[in-house]
Amino acid sequence: MFKHKPIARYIALMFLLPIVVHANDNVEMESLRAELQQIKQNYEARIQALEARLQQTESIANTADKNAQAASVQASKAPISSNALNPDIALILSGTYAHRAQNSDYHITNFQSGGEIGPGTRGFNLGESELGIAASVDDKFYGRLNLALANDNSVSVEEAFVQTTSLPAALTLKAGRFYSGIGYLNAQHAHTWDFVDNPLAYQAFLGTQFGDDGVQLTWLAPTDLFLEVGAEYGRGRIAETEGRDQNKGGAGAIFAHLGGDVGVSNNWRAGLSYLSVSPESRESQDVDTAGNTVINSFTGNSQMWLADFVWKWAPNGNSNNTSLKLQGEYLHRSESGNLTYNASSSSHYTASQDGWYLQCVYKFLPYWRTGLRYDQLDSGNVDYGSNAANLAANDYNPRRISWMLDYSPSEFSRIRLQLARDESRQELPDNQLFIQYQMSLGAHGAHQY
Repeated sequence: MFKHKPIARYIALMFLLPIVVHANDNVEMESLRAELQQIKQNYEARIQALEARLQQTESIANTADKNAQAASVQASKAPISSNALNPDIALILSGTYAHRAQNSDYHITNFQSGGEIGPGTRGFNLGESELGIAASVDDKFYGRLNLALANDNSVSVEEAFVQTTSLPAALTLKAGRFYSGIGYLNAQHAHTWDFVDNPLAYQAFLGTQFGDDGVQLTWLAPTDLFLEVGAEYGRGRIAETEGRDQNKGGAGAIFAHLGGDVGVSNNWRAGLSYLSVSPESRESQDVDTAGNTVINSFTGNSQMWLADFVWKWAPNGNSNNTSLKLQGEYLHRSESGNLTYNASSSSHYTASQDGWYLQCVYKFLPYWRTGLRYDQLDSGNVDYGSNAANLAANDYNPRRISWMLDYSPSEFSRIRLQLARDESRQELPDNQLFIQYQMSLGAHGAHQY
């Protein structure tokens, strides 16, 4: 009887085991379901948190965008403060040593020039320093001021103008004092010249450079070729005259410039200009028939035509190592009015004269350039009226040839050597040597073409 009890236990265990296993499986499944539910809840919570952060970020971005738009509108309406102006300031320092065979009592034979002409005094000279201030006034105007600091401690205003930046139809309006857009060299400041001095034609007809008080309107054509057309109307301040005291202007000019590229290594520009000006009491130094130095004064009308051409070459457009520039201009001037001889005798005066120059500048190594220039004037037809007994008109044609070598270790510094044979004064040939330095401090924008 007792021997059958283990067998009974085994049989009972066999029936109970599936029930226990099934119960354990149910517990494990419930545990897995609970864990999965917890994971889902955690992810849903994280997604909700991310969605909340996204909404918050979008709200902040929208607010910032609205604030920026409001600030932009307000800024366009508000005046520009001195801090917002932040102008570019540039200083040009220049000095020259001049060694010449002739004295500084300079004039150009057969030409009534006016203005600051000639090679200057001999020996060491400070030269003309230049202080420039420029900035955008707002989104519609740009302003610039250039002061010339001469070696006699005087200060003069070279340029002081405002210029539009957003007129329709590619128009630009400039008002104030500025260098005229006629010719090629006229609008360029002295520190950008390739030689120490300007050509004889510019000195004889423009008093070295023509700047005036007035307005200028230019139009840039929407073409593949560069085409610029401009017109000017001003007071008539030519060759250091102050212009006439009258309501209407004393000078008018029109000009057109055309240019383009030839392949990737060449580009060019050509121009034609006309200037009409009515100088009053334009003084010029001269030598009379007795050999005396005198001062003549001209009041009348002066008309001038200018034609210019420039060709530039740089291999593949890269001028860092080598480049070449060929440049020339032709000027013709006709004048009619009254000429007062040495403040004592006034008579009718007419003249029709012209002049030209041709120069080539070659960059043969990085930082090094050399150039050759030839310029000549044609005395043309001159009638001094009753002053013919005091002022002789002959067929002498002034001329000059110049050679230069300069070294520019950077775009901000230049040292130049120039040799010239100047025959602008009859029977007074002048062998000239110049050593010049030019340094640029501060902000300095790109030069004109």
